[in-house]
Amino acid sequence: MGTILLFFIPLLFSPLVFSGFLEYDQDVLLSQDWTHAGRVDPSEPLELTFALKQQNIDLLGETLSRVSDPDSAQYGKHLSLQEVASLVRPSELTQKVVQRWLQTHGISNCRTVHTQDFLQCTMTAEVAEVLLPGSRFNRYIREGQSIVRSSAPYSVHDDVHQHLDFVGGLHRVPPREKYVNLKQTRSKAGVHLGVTPAILRARYNLTAADVGSAQNNSQAVAQFLEQYYHPADLAEFMNMFGRTFQHRSEVDRVVGTQGGGKAGLEASLDIEYIMSTGANISTWVFTNPGRHESQEPFLQWMVLLSNMTDLPWVHTISYGDDEDSLSAAYMMRINTEFMKAGVRGISLLFASGDSGAGCRHLGKDQNTFRPSFPASSPYVTTVGGTSFKNPFKVTYEVTDYISGGGFSNVFKMPDYQASAVEGYLKSVKVTLPPQSYFNTSGRAYPDIAALSDNYWVVSNRVPIPWVSGTSASTPVVGGMLSLINGQRLSKGLPALGFLNPRLYKHKGQGLFDVTEGCHLGCLDEQVQGKGFCAAPSWDPVTGWGTPNYPALLAALQSE
Repeated sequence: MGTILLFFIPLLFSPLVFSGFLEYDQDVLLSQDWTHAGRVDPSEPLELTFALKQQNIDLLGETLSRVSDPDSAQYGKHLSLQEVASLVRPSELTQKVVQRWLQTHGISNCRTVHTQDFLQCTMTAEVAEVLLPGSRFNRYIREGQSIVRSSAPYSVHDDVHQHLDFVGGLHRVPPREKYVNLKQTRSKAGVHLGVTPAILRARYNLTAADVGSAQNNSQAVAQFLEQYYHPADLAEFMNMFGRTFQHRSEVDRVVGTQGGGKAGLEASLDIEYIMSTGANISTWVFTNPGRHESQEPFLQWMVLLSNMTDLPWVHTISYGDDEDSLSAAYMMRINTEFMKAGVRGISLLFASGDSGAGCRHLGKDQNTFRPSFPASSPYVTTVGGTSFKNPFKVTYEVTDYISGGGFSNVFKMPDYQASAVEGYLKSVKVTLPPQSYFNTSGRAYPDIAALSDNYWVVSNRVPIPWVSGTSASTPVVGGMLSLINGQRLSKGLPALGFLNPRLYKHKGQGLFDVTEGCHLGCLDEQVQGKGFCAAPSWDPVTGWGTPNYPALLAALQSE
């Protein structure tokens, strides 16, 4: 079990008078879907997260490149959490300035983490509004969910600003988009009626022997947005669909608190399918409803990763926001957290989204595609979606039109993918959308794909058909990577860790290339609803393609 550190900061520093202010941008404007339920009481307790400036970020990036590049002598030589902490821990000056600032306002109930780069502090709304001038805390309600956020931008003193990346718990709201949806499809006699574990194992060439056996291997899914799974659903699912392969019917560990009420469809989907392809492997669930309405569940999960010494090797996450709705400071810091996980040998897989290329309206007759984050992060492996060419037979795959993909407007294209993306842009130059719609020099995604259409899920003890989304494809790929990790670990090899540098060097080896179909784009005269299209080799709809498990195992189990 990972170690949790609780620090209560004593009042050691005399107060200082600061002058000057620097305003932070709001990460997300409060959606119109949220109903304002009034100002919070001044005595209402809030928990805010302070992201302290870290050291040696460039060295962290260089280390990640070395331990993730199969051609490097340092490949697979991952760091421990303590080594990561020694590398990035904020300077003593940063820690003292931030602590003194908080204590000057009477804030002493704070927790930190191993890496000492996050502080989570409890205070009243009244104190928070004095600490962060401009902030005004209100309660908002949507579909039975209640959150506390500031309705206005906040400021921090100049002397403190240089020591903080951001303060969490003020502006970001849970996105409405969940990467799962329902499509209704009529069935035909004599053919399969939707994707099940047996269909996936047939398509991706997994045999009954392809199940986990390594004792030191584990995998995880992370759930947000008030999504919970029910153990009875998992047991029923495996009873219905898992009889042809050795499997587990229980989650080994839940980190966080499982909420009550109905099971979430997305949570059920994630658990049931990572445990179907990653069969017989110890599985964790990170679930975070938050201890208070002021918490941000995704940020809470990132903080947990910085505070647990022992973690599963593969994490799959179906969660995202529009890039343009987030501050650059927030995304840059989250990228650093992804790097911290990668250097420890952890593989982070994110769903690419279910809106194709997306669309942002800039003004009259002016649109652009809309990339999603964290899918657009250079430091995660992003998973797109496919469909069967014939939806009722186990045939080859084509693009699922909802599969998220495109080019980041914030992050530059990483070196590991430059050649592949350049090849795509040249090969399909004539049919590309106008360049005003996307950033040709940005991080391109997804990196890989799997079936995302027409799944069976058991939720609230009911078998549900026609479930679709990259929430399905992501745990499917994650489970197979966990199987490969098991094979590597049993040979004394390190876990795969950050996969992308190796994936791009293999140039599609071990994957079924997807070359047909396009995904959604803007509904306007110029692109007429079409985004990017699949093509031979890598493309921004399905990445390098979908797993051919025996070939992918052969490609990835060598040193």
